Amino acid sequence: MNFNSKNVLITGGLGFIGSHIAIRLVNSGANVTIVDSLIPEYGGNLFNINEIKDKVKINISDVRDEHSMKYLVKGQDYLFNLAGQTSHTDSMTDPYTDLDINAKAQLSILEACKKNNKDIKIVFASTRQMYGSPQYLPVDERHQLSPVDVNGINKMAGEWYHIVYNNVYNIRASVLRLTNTYGPHMRIKDARQTFLGIWIKNLIQGNPILVFGDGKQVRDYNYVDDVVDAFLLAAYSEDTNGKIYNLGADDPVNLNTTAEILISTFQKGSSKIVPFPKDRLVIDIGDYYGDYRKIRSHIGWKPKISLEQGFEKTIKFYMQYSNYYIN
Repeated sequence: MNFNSKNVLITGGLGFIGSHIAIRLVNSGANVTIVDSLIPEYGGNLFNINEIKDKVKINISDVRDEHSMKYLVKGQDYLFNLAGQTSHTDSMTDPYTDLDINAKAQLSILEACKKNNKDIKIVFASTRQMYGSPQYLPVDERHQLSPVDVNGINKMAGEWYHIVYNNVYNIRASVLRLTNTYGPHMRIKDARQTFLGIWIKNLIQGNPILVFGDGKQVRDYNYVDDVVDAFLLAAYSEDTNGKIYNLGADDPVNLNTTAEILISTFQKGSSKIVPFPKDRLVIDIGDYYGDYRKIRSHIGWKPKISLEQGFEKTIKFYMQYSNYYIN
């Protein structure tokens, strides 16, 4: 893959995954522009790009601002579209904001591309949440879509806007349905982005990890570097245009085992089984792990970092930089 001298726009680029994509691309010689609203609840953090802050353009703007997006998409070769509202519980308490960001704003971005840059290639960050409670495991892309929360419905609309604009207007776009991504730069001050974040915060602060339910729910996890690989491969390949791909892992484990591995990596701490909060119980999907054979067969992607290796890298980062992420 050669992104040298390419112009790249990253929405949500100060966030968890977006910042890692930015760093990788800057180190590959790309000209990177970051768009991020820095809304406090959504995970953007200027420290995430500290090592490249003088090598990128940063536009503090909201993807809901149609006029900004019309300007920003001009001249871009690639758009990594990661701006979104990720909290499932927030989507239930404030569904209209989730609709505006995860659905309406995505349509506006695509309209901006249609009118101002039809040659751009887009990779959209979607979620496995839209599958709902799995009917079979591992879940492949043919599985019925049955979202259990507003976030899943709006992300589903967002991804299908991308596919329609690919098919109708030839605006090249592909979609990645992410599972539990983790690693440095993820939000840890609360559980809005991932439960692993608040678990790490609890360990650092000497509090027990709270495992909801019986802890037997199975999950799969992808380390952020592997996820960045998937985004770059999907962007670079013309074979991904108009296609939707699951990410996944070869080592799904239940939540109890996940907590044990995390505590062992941290070398201290404890976990505690607690009842599901009511607002989370009604949208819990039970066991989930994805079938990623489609993306592996199309562009050769597969995860490389084991859960143990990923947790070691993640814990090391937050032990050094937790003040930038907890406060």
